[in-house]
Amino acid sequence: MRFGPTLVVVLLTTLFGMVGSLRWGLVFTIPLLVVAVYDFCQRRHTLWRNYPLLAHVRWMMEDLRPYARAYLVEGDLEGRPFNHQQRALVYARSKGQLDSHPFGTELDVYSDEYEWLAHSMTPNADVPAEWRVDVGSSQCDKPYSAALLNISAMSFGSLSANAIMALNKGAAAGNFYHDTGEGGISRYHRSHGGDLVWEIGSGYFGCRKDDGSFDPDRFADNARDDQVKMIEIKISQGAKPGHGGVLPGTKVTEEIAEARGVTVGTDCISPAAHSTFSTPIGMLEWAAKLRDLSGGKPIGMKLCVGKPHEVFAVIKAMRETGIVLDYIVVDGAEGGTGAAPVEFSNRVGMPLREGLILVRNALVGSGLKPEIKLAAAGKVHSGAGMAMNFGLGADFCNAGRAFMFALGCVQSLKCHTDACPTGVATQDSTRQRGLVPMEKAERVTRFQRHTLHSFREMVIAMGLDNPWQIAPHLMSERINGVQSDSFEHLYRFLGPGQLLDSPESTPYAKAWAAARADTFREVA
Repeated sequence: MRFGPTLVVVLLTTLFGMVGSLRWGLVFTIPLLVVAVYDFCQRRHTLWRNYPLLAHVRWMMEDLRPYARAYLVEGDLEGRPFNHQQRALVYARSKGQLDSHPFGTELDVYSDEYEWLAHSMTPNADVPAEWRVDVGSSQCDKPYSAALLNISAMSFGSLSANAIMALNKGAAAGNFYHDTGEGGISRYHRSHGGDLVWEIGSGYFGCRKDDGSFDPDRFADNARDDQVKMIEIKISQGAKPGHGGVLPGTKVTEEIAEARGVTVGTDCISPAAHSTFSTPIGMLEWAAKLRDLSGGKPIGMKLCVGKPHEVFAVIKAMRETGIVLDYIVVDGAEGGTGAAPVEFSNRVGMPLREGLILVRNALVGSGLKPEIKLAAAGKVHSGAGMAMNFGLGADFCNAGRAFMFALGCVQSLKCHTDACPTGVATQDSTRQRGLVPMEKAERVTRFQRHTLHSFREMVIAMGLDNPWQIAPHLMSERINGVQSDSFEHLYRFLGPGQLLDSPESTPYAKAWAAARADTFREVA
């Protein structure tokens, strides 16, 4: 009967009141009766109408589901985007706790989940205590010495003020860089003087005119700041490549408006494409302009690889114009974001491994690799993951969500609701209060330092002199339960100049022929 659940609740609560004090019984009974009557009369929710009061349990379980799965249901190797073991590793390193693992691997080493690096019979303990990489081509007047692990692009507005301050202070203490994300340079990015990479997206936040177009004067004012070390042109990001975005005016506070150079309370639009260029040559000419306006700082681009011929079009444009980028960041489709259409997260974009190999081959095969540094971003969280990326061609790595874990993120998957329980991805001041920047900054520094220590130990175990000697033949993966092979044989790696000398000998012959410096379109 429709009234059955309600009557049961009423009888139970009434009985409770009779057994105890009638006054206290009414305190609990009357609110429940009010909710039950409202549920029965409202028209929006079928379950509430058919099962007054009791149907609220479903909504409670939906809210608690991420936590119940994470803490009660999932095994150590389950959970996505990051499993429990991966999160636990970041937590332990950020807190300075024991990060070793007992009793052997939990991976099935005869399944395709197992990949491995080749260690040496003669480990090399005489490697430097730290490596850095100089980013800056021969056209760059102010090259930057970058750490091998840095903070990926995450904007103020997506992350809270306290989170931004903690990240920047942690970067300053650890001597690594903090990418601003496309939301502009906020007062919180400047609060502790940590090195910044200023990301310029299609909204040109921090360097835009009132109509949304690029403003060279505003750009120069920010870019010449000593705290800004490099400039990054955002072409696309892994979680939602090719998709623009809108921050509703109701969320554009005074602080966000200040950082982005927009008006308080107005919609903040990031178009899907840039308005300053429409061709590969146009992009490079704009990059050269940015380099001049910044006083000669490194200029790079970040992209999630989509159509291979477009990457080759940029390569051809660099060779034809003589203008080269200083670095390229490859973001994998597994990368994170505060919010994205699920279709884009699940079905658009090339994964990091394939994207990194393609861009590496484009640079090496065209003879441009000596000028341009290559960075990898996409679920980087461990020394082993870094080693794999270096073996595929990376010169340094960036991490986003791993640093969020260092701040205390529990992967509650509430980033898009402004209800982040840990104060990391919210503008709610009451939720931010729990995140103390001074304390969390130490965790940011420790995580980066301990991860690089682990990375160094991998290099030592492999008997190499430096991480750039990690090569595809030193990495292997399973094909099935009885077969495995090295990356050298499973993937194709081009030799220097091979795209120029004999493109037909490569897997990219069709895409290379379809690429032209004056258009991103595929040429027949």
